[in-house]
Amino acid sequence: MALFEYKALDTAGKTIRGMIEADSVKTARGKLKKNGLMLNEIHEKSGGGKPGTPSQPSAIGGLFGRVKMADIALTTRQLASLIKANIPIVEALSALIDQVENDRLKIVLSGVRGDVNEGLSLAKAMSKHPKVFSNIFVNMIEAGESSGTLPLVLLRLADFQESQVRLKNKISSALMYPVLMMMAAFGMLIGIFVFVIPKIVKIFDSMNKPMPLQTKVLIWISDFIINYWFIVAGLVIGGYFLFHRFVNSPKGRRKWDGLLLKLPVMGKMIRMIAVARFANTMSTLLAGGVPIVVAMNIVKNIVDNTLIAEAIVQARENVTEGQSIAEPLKRSRQFPPLVIHMIAIGEKTGELPQMLQSVAVTYEEQVSVQIEGMTSLLEPAMIIVMGVIVGGIVAAVFVPLIEMNNIH
Repeated sequence: MALFEYKALDTAGKTIRGMIEADSVKTARGKLKKNGLMLNEIHEKSGGGKPGTPSQPSAIGGLFGRVKMADIALTTRQLASLIKANIPIVEALSALIDQVENDRLKIVLSGVRGDVNEGLSLAKAMSKHPKVFSNIFVNMIEAGESSGTLPLVLLRLADFQESQVRLKNKISSALMYPVLMMMAAFGMLIGIFVFVIPKIVKIFDSMNKPMPLQTKVLIWISDFIINYWFIVAGLVIGGYFLFHRFVNSPKGRRKWDGLLLKLPVMGKMIRMIAVARFANTMSTLLAGGVPIVVAMNIVKNIVDNTLIAEAIVQARENVTEGQSIAEPLKRSRQFPPLVIHMIAIGEKTGELPQMLQSVAVTYEEQVSVQIEGMTSLLEPAMIIVMGVIVGGIVAAVFVPLIEMNNIH
């Protein structure tokens, strides 16, 4: 599929500029004519926007054709404002296509506009693009269209997506520093074993003195890395693929998720993130008019933890049988007592979306505090670990060398 930029007139004689995805110019012309547009200009859009060259939207749109959640959140908020101002959906989508910078998102919105123009609902049109519009998005749009509250639903969706982006950014920022430190430490150790220790070995050999055990061990490690690096690389790559296969199997995934929840510090934070996602997503879906059973079916895939997802599935079965949500969640022991208590109150008072939103806000704040605390502890901890490793290498190699020189 290629991306074509066009200029046309609609039935009212208004000039419309936009983009359309098609196999060829002829197909693009046919699609535009079917949509009731009189074509003036059309050309294939390339990465730099020049006509006449092959289109590469999937390689250059955003990040290798990906559409970021932040872009979707902004587009959703803009669409809500346009529809709230009583602008028809097709015209609102045309305005969005002109504003969007991500080529991939332009293509998707052009397809959605074409489908809506042909009579499909907005939700049905968006459901054709599952990589861009998630189940949450499509179900809420459908509920908004059914209830006549589409602008309000779109605003809630935008708020939900922005909160998810903020949470994701906080977690990414917290992990960035330790990951960089580990990479720097690994690079430094490889440099010491490959370049420094072999030169020191020559000095030991020239002195013809016996070496301490710890020095012999380091020299053996250095020789192994230099001479059998392909074995080390193979073990690392093989270990990664075995771990990946284990984690992706149902049994392995369940064991891994259970282990993560039991970790001393990280386990608590992982549980809080899952609870915050559960509460925020459920609140957004229920407030948007999505039936509770459908909402829970969607949410079980959002928490990203098998044990917590199983508890949600059990709660969904209870709801299907006309029972409470809180009781099976309590029996699972995967949700904190405060969350269970607030859900139970929400069910009794009929204010479950509001209660879940309060839970989401509370736990997102706790996650932020935990992340800040973890980051402040990780920085000195990483420095200490690196210092101990480097100090151990110095003690094992340089101290015996200095002692030999003093004896000599």
